[in-house]
Amino acid sequence: MSLERSDVINIAQLARLRIEDQQIDGYTETLSNILELVDQMQAVDTSNVEPLANPLDATQRLRADEITESNHRDDYQKVAPLTEAGLYLVPKVIE
Repeated sequence: MSLERSDVINIAQLARLRIEDQQIDGYTETLSNILELVDQMQAVDTSNVEPLANPLDATQRLRADEITESNHRDDYQKVAPLTEAGLYLVPKVIE
C-alpha cells in the first residue's frame, strides 16, 4: 500500500501533528515502507506455526498457605492511645 502526500497531511491533521512542508515527502516514503512491510508480513501463511510462548499455559509456583507468625495485635494495641474491639480509634479529621 502506497500513501500519497495528501494522505500524510490528512493523517497528521487527524493526529494533531504539525509537519513541516519539507518533511512531508520523507514521512510519505517512510509510512509507505512500513505499510508495505505489514502487507508482506500478513501475506505469510502462519496457520501451521505453533506459538513459542503462551501466558495461559504458565503456572506459578506458590508457597504453602501456612501461618508463619503469631498474632501480636494485643501487644501492639497496649501502647496505642485508644483502642476498642481490636480497632484503633483516631480523632475525626473530616467533618
